[in-house]
Order: sequence, then structure tokens, then C-alpha cells
Amino acid sequence: MAMAVSMSVPRMMALGRAEFTLLGRNKMALYVALLMPVMMVWAMRRAIGEIDLSKAGISANEVALTGAFGYILLFAVYQHLVSAYVARREELVLKRLRTGETSDAEILTGTALPAVAVALAQCALLVVGGVLWLDLRAVARPDLMAIGLLLGLAMSIALAAVTTSWAKTVQGSQLVTSPLMLISVAGSGLMVPLEAMPGPMADVCSVLPLTPVIQLVRGGWLGGMSAHEAGGAIITGIAWTIVASYGARRWFRWEPRR
Repeated sequence: MAMAVSMSVPRMMALGRAEFTLLGRNKMALYVALLMPVMMVWAMRRAIGEIDLSKAGISANEVALTGAFGYILLFAVYQHLVSAYVARREELVLKRLRTGETSDAEILTGTALPAVAVALAQCALLVVGGVLWLDLRAVARPDLMAIGLLLGLAMSIALAAVTTSWAKTVQGSQLVTSPLMLISVAGSGLMVPLEAMPGPMADVCSVLPLTPVIQLVRGGWLGGMSAHEAGGAIITGIAWTIVASYGARRWFRWEPRR
């Protein structure tokens, strides 16, 4: 087992280095991964300021900064990986990789490593900037924030792999990612916390894929999240990750759709 892991890690790191080089050469992908989350937070900050947050008990800056984790997962990980997986599939890279010793999980994980690294760096800068420059409180529960972020990364990778099954081209990948991204922005607490939503709407939005991630990150940063709430969010997030992973195993295409 230890030998298998020791051989698996170098293969994934090699794939990650190659993918990182390709990311650096793709200016549009780099722009979307690095700048789009920042622009989305800036654009949504005005709208958040006009929402009645008295029921939620948090400020507009706290909503915007904790919701920014969701934008990072959506743009830097989910959307980018859908395009990357489709591009490598259409270029027959995935098909060639499968002829060697690299397993399917290693291929998908290795391809995702640069996106994960970019997302983690952005999240770290977000916390530092929020505390030092926007006077947000220090992270109250680092454990909950870490669990939420790791769960969000795993879920985003699995959801990206599933979504590629509906994309025939790289250009089409932008279209197939839109439904989940729009639903997540509108209903997962990125702009409007669940506490500020009407009861029935909050109940529906609470089971969306990205909602438990935002709840854990927000509860971890701001505090006040009970063990029952944290447990429910973790269970919901794990359930979505398992479903998405099963879908990826079942429907992910390794060759061009012709």
C-alpha cells in the first residue's frame, strides 16, 4: 500500500506540473481563475449592501468575503477544470495517459492540482486581506473552515468531471457549467445568507451542492455555528461529493464525443 502511494504521488505531481505550465500559457484561463472571483466579489458587494442582513446578524463585508470562497471554487476550480478536462479529452491526452500505469483517479487528480493550488492561495490571501485591511474578525474555527474548503475542493473536482460528459467542445464547456454556477451564486449563500431568505426558500437552498461548503467556511470564520449545524453541513457536503464521484466514474468520457 505504501509503495503504491509512493509511486502514485510522483505521477500526479508530474501531471500537475505539466498542467500548471499549460495554465500559464493560457491567458484566458489564467484570467478567469485569478481575476474573475475578485471581480465577482467587487460587483456583488454593492448588491449585498442593499440586502437586509439584520436577521443574519452579519455585515455586508462578512457576507462578501466568506461568499468569495464560493466564487473561487466555481471559477478557479469547477469551471476551469471542466474546460481543462474537455480540452485534454479532445486532444487525446487522456486516452494516451490511460495506456500507461497512471490510474483514472491519478489522471483526474493530477490535472486538478494547479487549480487546487491557485484556489488555496486565493483563499489564504482572502483571509489575510479580510482581517488586516477590512477589519474582519480573526478566524474563529479554523477546523471548520478547513473542512469546508477541502470538502468544496473535492466536490468541485468531482462535479467538474461529471459536467464534462455534456460538453462536446471547450467552447461548449462554458455553456454546460452555467446552470450550476448561476444556481450556486443565487441560492448557496454567496450573496444572500440562508438566514436572510424566506423559510421555504432557505430549506430548498440548504441542499444545494455549494451551500454546506459556504456554511462551514462562514461558520468557521465568523463563529457561532453549532455542532448540529456543522454536522448537518458536513453530511450534506459529503453526500454531494459521493454522488458526484459516482457520476464521474459512471459517465466521464475519456475519448472525444464523435
